[in-house]
Amino acid sequence: MIRKITYLFCFVVSTSLFSQKEFEKYGPMGSKVYVDLKDALKVEGGVYKMDLSYKKLDPKDYQKLYKLKDLQVLKLSGNEVTEFPKNIGEMANLVYFASYNNQFTAFPPDFKKMQNLYHLELSNTKIDSLPAEIAYLQKLKTIKFTDTDDTLKLPVTLKYLKNLQDFQVENCIMDSFPKQIFKIQSLKFLYLSKTNTHYLTSHFERLPNLEVFVLEDNPITTIPANIYLATKLRLMSLRNNKISKLPDSIAQLENLALLDLRGNPISKEEIEVIRAMLPGCEVKFDLPQPEKK
Repeated sequence: MIRKITYLFCFVVSTSLFSQKEFEKYGPMGSKVYVDLKDALKVEGGVYKMDLSYKKLDPKDYQKLYKLKDLQVLKLSGNEVTEFPKNIGEMANLVYFASYNNQFTAFPPDFKKMQNLYHLELSNTKIDSLPAEIAYLQKLKTIKFTDTDDTLKLPVTLKYLKNLQDFQVENCIMDSFPKQIFKIQSLKFLYLSKTNTHYLTSHFERLPNLEVFVLEDNPITTIPANIYLATKLRLMSLRNNKISKLPDSIAQLENLALLDLRGNPISKEEIEVIRAMLPGCEVKFDLPQPEKK
C-alpha cells in the first residue's frame, strides 16, 4: 500500500509541477536540444528538439521557425512574443508544444494542421478559449492550460479527442464545471485548481477510465453521489475546498487508495465516517488543533 500511495503522489507532482520531464519525454532519444534559434536555422535539417526559454528572439528568425521541418519538441518561455510562430501548421512533425509567459492572444488559423501533436501546454497567455478546431488534433494526449486573466471557455468539440488522457487547468476562471470535460471518455487524469468551480456534474459514468481526480482551491461544497461510477479512481484530492460531508456512495470506490481532504471544514465525526466507508484507503485531513488551556 505504501508503494502504491507513493507512486500516486509522485504521479500528481510530476504531472502538475515538473513540465521539464514532459519536455524530456518527447522527441528522439539522445537528440541535441537546441537553445539558439539562429544556430538551428543554420542547420535546418536534423533539428528535433528546441528549448528557447528566456531567449530574446529576433522577429525575422522567429518567423522562420516553420523551416525546421524535423522539429518535434518546442518550448518557449519569456520570449516577449505575442503570436504563435508563423505557419506553425507546416511543422508537421511537432509532437510537443509549450509556451510560458508569452502573451499570445489567440490560436493561429492553421492550428488544426498540427495533427501529430501529443502535448499542448500554455501558461500565462491572454487566450480565453480553446478553438473548436482542436478536434482535428486526434493524437492529442495532454492539454495543460494555466494562468489566464479571463474566463476560460471550452468548445463542445472536446468530446471528439478520443486519445486525450490528461487535462489540467489551473488559475483560470470557469464559472461552472464544464460539461465538455465529462464527455472525454479516454480521460485518465483530471486536474482543476483555482478554477472557481462551484459544482460538479453528476455524469461520472462518462469518465470510465479516470484514475486521478484533483479538484483543489475551489468554492465547491458538495460532491455528487454518482462519483462512484468513476470505478477506476485511485487518487482523489479535494484540498482547500468548502466540503463538509461526502456522499455515502464513495464507499463503492473500491480502487481508491488515497483521498486528500485537507483544507476542508470536515468534522472529526465525519472523518471517522469516511474512514469507516473506505477501510483500504488512506484519508488525509487536517490535524486537530490542540485545545486551549
